[in-house]
Amino acid sequence: MTAPTRTDDCTPQARVTKSLLGYGVLAGVVYLLGSVVHGALRPGFDFAHDSWSLLSLGPHGWVHIAVFVVTGLMVGAAGLGFRRHQRGLVGPALIVYGVLLIIAGAAVPDAPGGGFTAHGLLHLAAGGLGFVAFAVAAFSVARHAARTGARGWAAFSVAAGVLLLLGFVAVASGSTAAPAVLGFTATVVLSWVWLALASVRAYREAHVRGRVPVAEGAARV
Repeated sequence: MTAPTRTDDCTPQARVTKSLLGYGVLAGVVYLLGSVVHGALRPGFDFAHDSWSLLSLGPHGWVHIAVFVVTGLMVGAAGLGFRRHQRGLVGPALIVYGVLLIIAGAAVPDAPGGGFTAHGLLHLAAGGLGFVAFAVAAFSVARHAARTGARGWAAFSVAAGVLLLLGFVAVASGSTAAPAVLGFTATVVLSWVWLALASVRAYREAHVRGRVPVAEGAARV
């Protein structure tokens, strides 16, 4: 008797795309958890006045550098997933963002009050350009969402991109005031939440588009 045909198995191409998109969910978890734990264990670090990038300085700075690099690789992988999943700028922009995160991690920031150095300026430039790339990705998603009638998701995507840019401008000015630092931290958290949600939405779409009849895909399981 022939088995009934159902559509709950994904093609190999869809599986790869879904796997890559999964890194978009994990990237924020790695960055936030790694930064919070490192900051909590580092003597003298003040979450209200110190930018998380300063965790890259000192004898244990390699921990935060590793967090930057791993997170950048994950964001880049998610960008590849978005590029495979849909047209537009979101995929390329996230790939660029991932590369710039790695550069920002390798080029440690300047210590407060220590003047400017080449690696410090490179860190600042990579961070700023990275946040611009993130905003491009968010605006690209917002444009697509608006076209499909998902106005709430479009508005959230625009807000995530705009707020991250504004938060970066506040801390890039050199302010160590609690409102500026905590505000920037909040926008960074919001950006990772946005990327996780965007990745989940794309993951579900990729699953639906990549389904094949079980009778055709059973041999691959």
